Amino acid sequence: EIQSLMKLAMNPATFRKLYANLAETNPMWKKVSAPTGQVYSWPASTYIAEPPFFKDFAMQPRRPGNVSGAKVLAILGDSVTTDHISPAGSIKPTSPAGIYLQENDVAVADFNSYGARRGNHDVMMRGTFANVRIKNLMLGGKEGGMTLYKGEEMPIYEAAMRYIADGTPTVVFGGEEYGTGSSRDWAAKGTQLLGVKAVIARSFERIHRSNLVGMGVLPLQFSGNDSAVTLGLKGDETVDVVGLDDIHPQQELKLRITPPDGRVVEITVKSRIDTAIEVDYYKHGGILPFVLRELMSRAGPAKKAA
Repeated sequence: EIQSLMKLAMNPATFRKLYANLAETNPMWKKVSAPTGQVYSWPASTYIAEPPFFKDFAMQPRRPGNVSGAKVLAILGDSVTTDHISPAGSIKPTSPAGIYLQENDVAVADFNSYGARRGNHDVMMRGTFANVRIKNLMLGGKEGGMTLYKGEEMPIYEAAMRYIADGTPTVVFGGEEYGTGSSRDWAAKGTQLLGVKAVIARSFERIHRSNLVGMGVLPLQFSGNDSAVTLGLKGDETVDVVGLDDIHPQQELKLRITPPDGRVVEITVKSRIDTAIEVDYYKHGGILPFVLRELMSRAGPAKKAA
């Protein structure tokens, strides 16, 4: 009996009959208004917005170089989860995301959650490192998504935007099992949108490490007993990553840390770009521009021009 019904359900003629002229067979579907054309017309919505991952896209990727003059955005401890990095729960009215929604005439009662608004990067990047339980050791382990920018305490999002405006790269330090928990893509997407060029940790959760590379963020692993704690980092240091001119999987790189007194500490870290294809992703600025360039390179001149 089941087999006989399966044959009916899997009959190609049935699909052609039902979907060949859907607008006529389903009047309600015909009444649904939709934009026309090949390019999607993005609505003015706080739930979905055009993502910025292809902004300033060019067919020729920029050659990656050393990370120079980076500032520390956060120093985090062990077992920082993807929910710490990119929460999926409720949005506080006083948080950067909550303020953004209110500025866009969204009532607090209508905030919904980060998870519901994951189609809007303006909400999600403001929620990155904004978990109320995340502890930034730059502030003595104070809970909440706060950091120090030139000695001034402020939300991590606000500091990140100031660093981007200054043209200053940033890094994040972590402990053991950085990125543990669910494989939340926005934990890597948000990190990239905040201008973070490298995450330096004692160890990484497997999928989050891969996601960081996929977004063009460099995961670096401490060697030996080195850590942000053993090095006595306070967050006011300047950081350089040296050796990125010739990238290959799991290479050793030099991490130069310069405190305000000018004393330079240089240690060896391991790049956690683990495979040859991940090297390609990183060189292209992430998997999204990599795939787009691959598709466009296969297209004809007319499609490229379009």
